[in-house]
Amino acid sequence: MPFEPPKTGFGRSYPIRVEPYDPAWPERFEAEADRIRQALGRLAVRVEHIGSTAVPAMAAKPVIDIQVSVPSMDPLDAYRIPLEAIGYGYRHDPDNPEHEYFFRDVEGVRAYQIHFCPVGSNWERSHLAFRDRLRADPAMAAEYRALKEELAGRFPMRMDAYLEAKEAWIQPVVDQLMREA
Repeated sequence: MPFEPPKTGFGRSYPIRVEPYDPAWPERFEAEADRIRQALGRLAVRVEHIGSTAVPAMAAKPVIDIQVSVPSMDPLDAYRIPLEAIGYGYRHDPDNPEHEYFFRDVEGVRAYQIHFCPVGSNWERSHLAFRDRLRADPAMAAEYRALKEELAGRFPMRMDAYLEAKEAWIQPVVDQLMREA
């Protein structure tokens, strides 16, 4: 299954603002990951920081992407109810049985996104592989950073166009990573 960015229908739309790397992003992830682990207990097999905020020196939208790997996506209420109790909203992903989406805004601004997936799924493996490649390859990370900055300038309010253009760059990288795995 190909790498799939979150669809624009997940949560509300917000301006695309790519900012320089913030060294507070890993700390924000750790604090939020602790809240998620407390809410879900052993249901969360893995809680990983993914996306551009997980890559040192990477410019990014200041939204912390979190991947929670679970043994099974069913029953969804086992995850949905505890996450709603700590302030997360939920949007079903009808296009991908390996993914569900949760989000939390802080002071009216999107701050966290949780991508739920089964342990060992293509979704899990491809997102971790892409993050790890960017962490290990500064030249590739710089190229991706430049692309994101250019696309944010070109599509400041069109998340669909921004994601589609990024996908055209990401997909060949992920395809190669999955062949190497």
